[in-house]
Amino acid sequence: MNFQITVLKILVSYPGGFAVMDDIKRDMATLATSGRDWADRTKRLAARVPDLDMFSQGLVDRESGGWKITARGRAVLEIMEARAGIDPPIETVPPETVDAAVPPLPPLVERAKRRRERRERRREGREPARATAS
Repeated sequence: MNFQITVLKILVSYPGGFAVMDDIKRDMATLATSGRDWADRTKRLAARVPDLDMFSQGLVDRESGGWKITARGRAVLEIMEARAGIDPPIETVPPETVDAAVPPLPPLVERAKRRRERRERRREGREPARATAS
C-alpha cells in the first residue's frame, strides 16, 4: 500500500479536505486491512507519479492537529485517477489456473500437531530464561 496515495485519498473524502491525525490513522488501518484490491490500486496510482512527495510538493498542509489536502493535491489526485481510464485493462487469470498452482493444504490433524509442537518448543525456550532471571 502506498502511504502518500492513501493519505491523499483519505483527505479528499473529508469535508473541506481536513482530517485530524486520529481519523487519518483509523482510516489508514481500515484500508490497510481491506485486502489486496486497495494495495493494488494504490500501487497503480503511485506508478503514474513515481516522484510523489506530498509535503515538499505542496499537496498536503499540516494544520493544527491534522492534515489538509490542497487544491494542488486534489488536482494531482484527479490526474492520477483520470489516467487510470487510459491504461489498458489488466488481464485476469482464470480461477482453474490459480487452483492448479496452489499446493493442497496438509490435513488438519498434521497442521494441529505441528502447531502444538511449535508452541511446546517456544515454551521450552522460555523456561530456561525464566530460571536464570529468578
